[in-house]
Amino acid sequence: MDFQLSEEQTLLRDTTREVLSRTYDAETRNKVIDTELGWSRDVWSQLADIGILGLGFDPDEAGQIEIMLVSTEVGRRLAPEPIVHAALGPGALIAEHGSDAQRALLDEVAAGERLLAFAHLEPGHRQPTAVTATEAVQQGNSWALSGRKNPVLAGDSADTLVVSAALPDGGTGLFLVDATNATRTAYRTFDGQRGAQIEFNETPAEPLGDVVDASPAIRNAIVRIQSALCSEALGAMEEALRLTTDYLKTRKQFGVTLNKFQALTQRAADMYVSLELARSMNLYAAMSIADGNLDPVVASRAKLQTGRSGRHIAQEAIQLHGGIGVTAEYPISHYAARLTAIEHTLGSTQDHLRLLADNVGSYDLVRI
Repeated sequence: MDFQLSEEQTLLRDTTREVLSRTYDAETRNKVIDTELGWSRDVWSQLADIGILGLGFDPDEAGQIEIMLVSTEVGRRLAPEPIVHAALGPGALIAEHGSDAQRALLDEVAAGERLLAFAHLEPGHRQPTAVTATEAVQQGNSWALSGRKNPVLAGDSADTLVVSAALPDGGTGLFLVDATNATRTAYRTFDGQRGAQIEFNETPAEPLGDVVDASPAIRNAIVRIQSALCSEALGAMEEALRLTTDYLKTRKQFGVTLNKFQALTQRAADMYVSLELARSMNLYAAMSIADGNLDPVVASRAKLQTGRSGRHIAQEAIQLHGGIGVTAEYPISHYAARLTAIEHTLGSTQDHLRLLADNVGSYDLVRI
């Protein structure tokens, strides 16, 4: 198995890192997330210019490995731009299942001129599935949706919504909705991101492609988004560990730096082990998708280990920093908040553990 990046992939990673590092430090990010929008349209335009907002729309040009590289750099700088939720995630659904006219919208998405959102999760949904309580009703040659979606990440600023809804004859369909026709209640999540509760009341909708059961497409979209979230968490963990080890090398207690205390260095070493476990599962998930294997069980394995590693690293980073670790001015608390939010997005660690436990019976028996 080849783990080496190509020249194009390395350039994409380095360019993304350079743009985001130049833009965001802890102080700048805090100012940006406190604005009404919660992220920078200037940065969004820069990301569009280097081709990031169209990754994966054409699988012959880029795929999940490229998304993994970009998401890792987003997590490393805690960039608030909703790249996955407002572009790549719902955009992949349109690219795969939309009509020619609908796929033409992706040119505007890739150019940073149109924002999307995937409106699928509903109140009470813990494990991500294709099941939805929102209903689609056909009215002559047109369709209308009724129901409530929450949380819809990036739904506050989206121009077009990709909405899942139960079809009259069974199954779950996908529809495009002009966001201005829905009732949106925007809010800020505790990690500084943005979301919305969106209500549909006989809202006009356009079927995404043919009116068929899109449950497999929804499951595949969830798997891709979960993989991207794991990659973002990996970048956040890498930076949290770096900040922690740098702090141990400079902070003095009893006349010596903290890295002279064996117990503290052992805890930092345990953080590194958790990071590498998460890195391995992140690669496993992304490479499986790149090979065409969009398996929810593989995604759950990656999400489970990423959640466990993220929680361990976030908690230890705060503990090893002491009181400064929980202040809003210092970045560690923000990394901990983002890692916690990722852990609970599209299924928590416990949700994925239950899903994997339910599949134990389907595993092959190994005899020694």
